[in-house]
Amino acid sequence: MLAIRIIPCLDVDDGRVVKCVKFKDLRDAGDPVELARLYNSQGADELTFLDIGASYKSREILIDIVRNVSKEVFIPLTVGGGLRSVEDMRKVLNAGADKVAICTSAIINPELISEGAKAFGSQCIVLSIDAKRHDKGWHAYTHGGRNDSGIDAIEWAKQGEAFGAGEILLNSIDKDGTKEGYDLALTKKVSETVRIPVIASGGAGTLQQMLEAIKIGKADAVLLASLLHYGEYEIGEIKKYLDENGVCVRW
Repeated sequence: MLAIRIIPCLDVDDGRVVKCVKFKDLRDAGDPVELARLYNSQGADELTFLDIGASYKSREILIDIVRNVSKEVFIPLTVGGGLRSVEDMRKVLNAGADKVAICTSAIINPELISEGAKAFGSQCIVLSIDAKRHDKGWHAYTHGGRNDSGIDAIEWAKQGEAFGAGEILLNSIDKDGTKEGYDLALTKKVSETVRIPVIASGGAGTLQQMLEAIKIGKADAVLLASLLHYGEYEIGEIKKYLDENGVCVRW
């Protein structure tokens, strides 16, 4: 049995970690370097850094901050936001990232997934899907959740795997920041559709909800932001709860 991963997420805009609700109403959550250092010391399994303003503001990712964050963590670091080419991927990998996450650019140019996988290996390419409920299913959104691509999110996950993605970062726009729990139906559907690991993101409010994402949603990892940023839980506390409820975690 593979251990479930607990992954703090640093959503960064203009150099600061921010938190939002349903991808809107940003509020400051701290310094990315300080938070990276904290989560590394708490026993996070990985760390995700998303420059959420890079895509819709059409600017390059903040490489200096990536480099500074990477110096503070000794766990796998995934970096995403505004990566539009293999060269962009190479820059963040050279700055200390272990994996790259692509969202908008992958929808615009799906071949970028294949190109990245060929250059760096599938294990390095994370397909980030910002999904929002639409009729009886979900659509994949671009530009920080602002634009509806019209693409079915479940099918896109399947296609992303075929193009060479090694992992899916599944962000529920509907649940983001609400603390109402993960979108279990969405997570379960994607997890059952692809063979690569799925990271559940958006909506964590309680320990029970994290357990449900794993047990019901069949997620391979859970992404956490505000619960950790504002000190409501520590990573050790989360792992202890999951372990006591039959989930294999990394110590």
